[in-house]
Amino acid sequence: MTATRPPGGSVFLVEDEVMIRMMVAEMLEELGYSIAAEAGEINEAIRLAQSTEFDLAILDVNVNGKVISPVADLIKARNRPFIFATGYGSSGLPEEYRDRPALQKPFQIETLARMIDNTLKSTAA
Repeated sequence: MTATRPPGGSVFLVEDEVMIRMMVAEMLEELGYSIAAEAGEINEAIRLAQSTEFDLAILDVNVNGKVISPVADLIKARNRPFIFATGYGSSGLPEEYRDRPALQKPFQIETLARMIDNTLKSTAA
C-alpha cells in the first residue's frame, strides 16, 4: 500500500476560493504530494480534520468570513503539522497561532515547497 503513496505524503487543504484551491492542489501534486482532502467551508473542514488521515494541512486563515481556529485546534490536537495561508500576513493569524508558519498569498510553488520542507523538518525533530 505504501508504494502507491508519493514520497511527499498527503495534504489536507482548506481554502474557500475554488480557483485558489485548485491552483494550490496543482502545485502540491507537482511537488509530489497527494491531496488527502479539500474543504471550502468551516463545517466541512472540521468534519474532515477529525476523520481524514494526512501528513500536513494547509489552512486558509479566513474561510468565508470565519476564522480557521476550530480546524487548527483539531489538527493541533491530532499532532499534525499545518501551515496557514493568508493575504493578511502574520498579523492576520489567530493570536494563539502567530508562531505557526504562514504563507503570504499569493505565493509561488518554490515558496510553498520551502515552507512545507521547513515545517515537516521541524515537526520531525
